Amino acid sequence: MRENLTRWFYQAMGFQNGLARTQRIESISKATKLNKTEPKEESKPADQMDISTDVKYTSWLKEHPSALSSFEEMMDAAKGKWVVVFLDYDGTLSPIVNDPERAFMSDMMRSAVGDVAKLYPTAIISGRSRQKVYGFVKLDDVFYAGSHGMDIMGPAIQASCYDGKYQSKALDQKGNELTVFQPAQDFLPSIEKMLNELEETTSEINGALVEDNRFCISVHYRHVLQEDLGLLEKKVQTLVAKYPGFHLTRGKKVIEIRPSIKWNKGDALVYLLETLGFTNSSDVLPIYIGDDKTDEDAFKVLKCRGQGYPIIVSSNPRDSLASYSLRDPSEVLSFLIRLARWGEVSAV
Repeated sequence: MRENLTRWFYQAMGFQNGLARTQRIESISKATKLNKTEPKEESKPADQMDISTDVKYTSWLKEHPSALSSFEEMMDAAKGKWVVVFLDYDGTLSPIVNDPERAFMSDMMRSAVGDVAKLYPTAIISGRSRQKVYGFVKLDDVFYAGSHGMDIMGPAIQASCYDGKYQSKALDQKGNELTVFQPAQDFLPSIEKMLNELEETTSEINGALVEDNRFCISVHYRHVLQEDLGLLEKKVQTLVAKYPGFHLTRGKKVIEIRPSIKWNKGDALVYLLETLGFTNSSDVLPIYIGDDKTDEDAFKVLKCRGQGYPIIVSSNPRDSLASYSLRDPSEVLSFLIRLARWGEVSAV
């Protein structure tokens, strides 16, 4: 049954060479860290700092080897599997920028993602609103999950194990039928009230930016003066205290307000795999690439399933459940190009 559904899906979405091959084989834009002046007694010459960083990164690579250097080995294990690709947006497909509205992806990256999506089911899971991500990516052969997975536009097949009242039918730009799944739908009225209150109460704090991400609210403070941070945080906490169904999470120079439901990027990954027909499948190979702390939820899912490749995007050593790594969006681009070429060759 699963194989028939997946065959239908490949045909419906128009994947090029997908059937022949398979028969044989977020958020919110991350802020750049503000420069901080180190105490003189702790400062080190630039060359010593570079050497120290390189040593740490080299050691870290032993636990999270480069997905580019390991590509052939990874793809050898992918033979006979149904590859499914999941991607974060900010810091993964686009560079990290100061202005969230200018996190544009390059034409080369768009082309690479498009080529991958023609061969494998591909989804972008971001903390931003789904509409914003689509506005940046502008590809119709890709599934989109915004608000950390709380707003998913996925395959037309509805998952019976999820509440039907949160699933509705929709059409994409090409007229293909899809399903929109919004598990935090009941929280929208409160989110709209909070958004209006936040914009008003934070307007007096220079540099504070409130971003509407549909099912969550992001308060950016990368441009807020240090002496104003305490006041901003207090205002946000006071507001959230009035809404017991919400909680705060933190990211890079951002405070996020989210509905208190058990749902994250890992749950979104599971939902998409199920609606693609891969429930409890042993012959699927998910690839998830992301750079944010919220992507760790998806990495954890793949680790628990014992299948697929969680890949972290980072040029600095950090704790992660990822099995592989890529340094930055330029390496993500190289990986996606190689993945598309591998798929084309495998389909011949």
